[in-house]
Amino acid sequence: MARPVFLSLDGLDGTGKTTQCRLLVEWLHAQKIPVTACADPGGTSLGQELRRLLLFGREHPIATITEALLFMASRAQLVEEVIRPALDRGEVVVSDRFLLANVVYQGHAGGLTPADLWLVGRFATGGLEPDLTLVFDLPPELAVQRRQRDADRFEDRGPEYYARVRTGFTYEAGIRPEKHRLIDATPPIDTVQLEVRRHVSRLLTEHGWNLSSG
Repeated sequence: MARPVFLSLDGLDGTGKTTQCRLLVEWLHAQKIPVTACADPGGTSLGQELRRLLLFGREHPIATITEALLFMASRAQLVEEVIRPALDRGEVVVSDRFLLANVVYQGHAGGLTPADLWLVGRFATGGLEPDLTLVFDLPPELAVQRRQRDADRFEDRGPEYYARVRTGFTYEAGIRPEKHRLIDATPPIDTVQLEVRRHVSRLLTEHGWNLSSG
């Protein structure tokens, strides 16, 4: 019997991770695999309010530690309302970001201790973590060029912050290769999606899912 699988996709804004999430979910639907898609922060009514505040709420200054804890609160609610119920139903869950983003943005790039964020994050999620996180890598200047919307609070922080974010992602991917896969996001979208499917197919097969070719 197939076992539930929890996947997250992460990386710099502008790497195409949200597009890759959408394409992956569409492919899983075509494979007749039950799938729940979500975004972190967000995915619940509380999470959406926190997402607006964190990404676009410029009316209040937010300390880095406060920022980190607000992300944790949104994620805790997402796990409670969406992710755990879907996994309990035996589904595949695809999340646009998860705890790794906190560790990188507020830790490696923001000055907090990454180990502390991992610890608090595991408490907030009840120890739940993705079976696999795909980390999309792109030079920051190219990611900025690809971004097709107004900058959020984090993207406004400039190239030095963005460079630290990229370094944080590559570092974390390197120290836990069994959980994180670094994916080159410079090729065309369809080429990147094939690489995504290659990694996901292997994991799904290990969990007992039957996949058609393509």
